Amino acid sequence: MSSRLPPRHDDETLAQDWPDIVAYFQRRQTEAGYVANAMRIMAHRPDILLPFLRLLDAAYWSDGEVGRELKTLLALVRSGAAGCRYCQAHTANRGFGGAVDQDKMEAVWEFETSPLFSEAERAALRLARDAAVQPNAVTDQHFEDLLRHYTLTQAVEIMAVISLFAFLNCWNDSLATELEEVPLDTATRHLAAHGWSPEKHI
Repeated sequence: MSSRLPPRHDDETLAQDWPDIVAYFQRRQTEAGYVANAMRIMAHRPDILLPFLRLLDAAYWSDGEVGRELKTLLALVRSGAAGCRYCQAHTANRGFGGAVDQDKMEAVWEFETSPLFSEAERAALRLARDAAVQPNAVTDQHFEDLLRHYTLTQAVEIMAVISLFAFLNCWNDSLATELEEVPLDTATRHLAAHGWSPEKHI
């Protein structure tokens, strides 16, 4: 099946009023080899997409204070707990594409017990996992553990990644956003053994 709302592909028309969006699409095409259909669907309302892209850059794509490895793992674990196949594929593509140590990527589902993960990473990933379930399972203890290892500004950054992907998980799961070839291939090769399948996203 295709996405429940169609992606927008009229970049030439879009560029007349929203050149920053088209420049972003061109950059993603160059860097990743594709533009996410999730963003192209949102492009029907460019006044919503543009500030969202700025948040995405600030909270997720930039290294910030906690680094792209942890951010990628947070997004993957949060998306996995929420069951969003589309976002799992995209975050896995980033992780296996070099953002995360490959052994950690393979062991991320056992982060609580794997010796590859520090106590600091476990505290952050536990927060990401438990924030994704319904009803929300985060307690005061999660933040006591988190703040033993991270500064206040780092904790805000961690929550920004987790919350950003709450939006993206809902967006893509509800829209059955069609997976692009690159992340679909990565997820098929690396996540299928852990129970992942594209389901409604192809």
